[in-house]
Amino acid sequence: MSSTSQSAARTRISALLDQNSFVEIGAGVTARSTDFNLAEKKAPSDGVITGYGQINGNPVYVYSQDASVLKGTIGEMHANKIVKMYELAIKTGAPVIGLIDCAGLRLEESTDALNAFGDIYMAQAQASGVIPQITGIFGNCGGGMAVVSALSDFTYMVSDKGKLFVNSPNAIKGNSEDKCDTSSADYQGKEAGMIDGMGTEDEVIADIRSLIGILPANNEDDMSYAESEDDLNRRVEDAVQCIADPALLLPRISDDSAYVETRPYYGEDMVTAFIRLNGYTVGAVANRSVKYGADNSKEEFGKVISAKGAKKAAEFVKFCDAFSIPVVTFTNVTGFKACKCSEKNLPDALSKLTFAFADASTPKVNVITGEAFGSASLTMNSRSLGADLVYAWKGAKIGMMDAKEAAKIMCDGESADVISKTAEEYDKLQNSTDSAAARGYVDAVIDPADTRKYLIGALDMLFTKREFLPDRKHGTV
Repeated sequence: MSSTSQSAARTRISALLDQNSFVEIGAGVTARSTDFNLAEKKAPSDGVITGYGQINGNPVYVYSQDASVLKGTIGEMHANKIVKMYELAIKTGAPVIGLIDCAGLRLEESTDALNAFGDIYMAQAQASGVIPQITGIFGNCGGGMAVVSALSDFTYMVSDKGKLFVNSPNAIKGNSEDKCDTSSADYQGKEAGMIDGMGTEDEVIADIRSLIGILPANNEDDMSYAESEDDLNRRVEDAVQCIADPALLLPRISDDSAYVETRPYYGEDMVTAFIRLNGYTVGAVANRSVKYGADNSKEEFGKVISAKGAKKAAEFVKFCDAFSIPVVTFTNVTGFKACKCSEKNLPDALSKLTFAFADASTPKVNVITGEAFGSASLTMNSRSLGADLVYAWKGAKIGMMDAKEAAKIMCDGESADVISKTAEEYDKLQNSTDSAAARGYVDAVIDPADTRKYLIGALDMLFTKREFLPDRKHGTV
């Protein structure tokens, strides 16, 4: 048994939690099975360290798998310890953090291990929407353990050592790890949309600590709150320059630039992130047409929604609604991504995004920053989907489609002068913020620099919002 490997599980807990705050539970638990000489194998804590502690003073429950003990495999007692953590977390209303480094099910325990593994799934399902669940992948997370990660709300992964897979790359017909490492953090982040952050062990632990600091502890917590001396009326003078990339806009609007982005590598035409306004946690969903890199590079997406972006946003909105986190959308979209790959997934993804906004009873505010055209704009928390308040920046465009395109259709076969004149008239009558405000689709046209002030005022007014949806067991979308 490697003391270095053994210490890794405890070292991760020590690095994650506030100093001297960890209290271990179940340290004396060992495997109950004696088959295949299992009793002769030393299995301290049955390969998983469990307990509770604090992160910046916030209570959390944590389990950390010890790869030096039977390769971190999950046996009956190993799983029971994790389930115990979940039971306590649900009772006390505190998040669960799992630090994964596991070789899968323990074959020596067969059906006992398999049944107990199912108990973990059940515990996670019961905890969903009640307490936040966070997974950090530090080694292998394969087979059934991949479901544990997917059942969590957020997943972080060590770039060089972390492996997340249902089937290993070499088990996929026609593939190998050399061709395409489907278990890598890069693949799982960009293609599968499973990863909220990747990096070194220290970076992953720091990301988890930051996330815990901005999340509510449970679904009955009156939103996570942090004291801030940031001016509530502070103007964001360069807001209009950040229309294309909300990853630049959101930290500017947030208290003290607080900003935690989720699924940053997936569906990059959509930004989902937690920010703070007047001390309270707010979920932000924003269209992104251009991504600016730290090296002044830029990637253009167009003002469209992709299937990946819609899927990411829908899951984020559902999480926010479950924990009564207000949602603010920043709309700048003219249509949907047009490609064969996206087309096969777009209807389903868009229906889920549409339903997520329509079904959410948490406070909802929409800010139209650029263009809001066609049915794409409807899916972005529009008034018709239940937005409580809708603001539009001065100069924004709202309507069926771009005026020039509309004029070409309406004046098919007419001269260029007629089309141009019609486009000008259409833009004034149908696409202006004034026309939308006159019909009640926009509550106020605001100066972009005053966005922070208006959002804080709106969410303060909506703090006591109560909405009762039709009586039903649950939706089916």
